[in-house]
Amino acid sequence: MPTVRDALMDAAFAALGERPWQAVRMAEVAAAAGVSRQTLYNEFSSKDGLARALARRERDGFLAGVDRALAAARHSGADAGECFAAAAGWTLRSARRSPLIRSALTESPPPRPPFAEDPERSGSPPAVGPHLVDAVHARTVRALVRGYPRLRPEDVGWACEAALRLTLSYVIAPAADEQESCLRVAQLIRSLLSWPAGPDPAAGPA
Repeated sequence: MPTVRDALMDAAFAALGERPWQAVRMAEVAAAAGVSRQTLYNEFSSKDGLARALARRERDGFLAGVDRALAAARHSGADAGECFAAAAGWTLRSARRSPLIRSALTESPPPRPPFAEDPERSGSPPAVGPHLVDAVHARTVRALVRGYPRLRPEDVGWACEAALRLTLSYVIAPAADEQESCLRVAQLIRSLLSWPAGPDPAAGPA
């Protein structure tokens, strides 16, 4: 069952999907969560505190999803391209669902405060952080290096960078078919990575 804190962040997230953060009122968030305005302030102290908590939850949830997608693909026997494509698919879905994740991935500037005279409305919009793309890159590289030991780490690094750039282009300008986008990402990884001859060292003796 969601906690009061989760319910308040859910309400804030829903409000953010409808209007700019500067136009979101704390009283409206509290009412949507079914609690008093004072309860909201008891949980987060201020509107900025709510923004920081919401951004942190979105970032942590997104990166945990990247890790799950990579692990599930690897455990299912996917190749390196399919493994990265699984993370790409999660990224595309997350960017479509969350304006915070989309903004962090594309580094789009936050909207200017339209109500600067009202302290409650002039709080900074939630910022997931400037290094989210770097974190996704680090996770995909680590997963492919560990999961496919025949690949050279230096090759994995730049292949993941190129595939991530392609993924982000689909975040900015979504394709008509998300599955097709992921297939193209997988094809790019496969075309950039070479597998040396010989057995996979991780497979052990035949």
